[in-house]
Amino acid sequence: MKILVVDDSSTMRRIIKNTLNRLGYKDIFEGEHGVEAWDVLQKNPDIDVLITDWNMPEMNGLELVQKVRAEAKYASMPIIMVTTEGGKTEVITALKAGVNNYIVKPFTPQVLKEKLGAVLGEE
Repeated sequence: MKILVVDDSSTMRRIIKNTLNRLGYKDIFEGEHGVEAWDVLQKNPDIDVLITDWNMPEMNGLELVQKVRAEAKYASMPIIMVTTEGGKTEVITALKAGVNNYIVKPFTPQVLKEKLGAVLGEE
């Protein structure tokens, strides 16, 4: 299972990566913003899951989700948005853009485990 973690905060990327490692996921790629994430996706088309922040420079998470969903080969890729944007409007906007699940920061490792399990059909 290959997972791409995208966040402009290196600390947040490390927290998510460490949590994923503890859950048994070892094949983890990173991106600092949407442009970098898109580049990683192009070089590694077999990435299985995208976990992205919303607020990032260059290309934000919502723009990244829209770009990913515009490509047929990524139509079924599970996408989880991890963000401080917890308002109902933001959640609806993200879901309409194609996000499969949504985590509001700060979050616990258990929340990440549950949301990842949900998008992977492991509930």
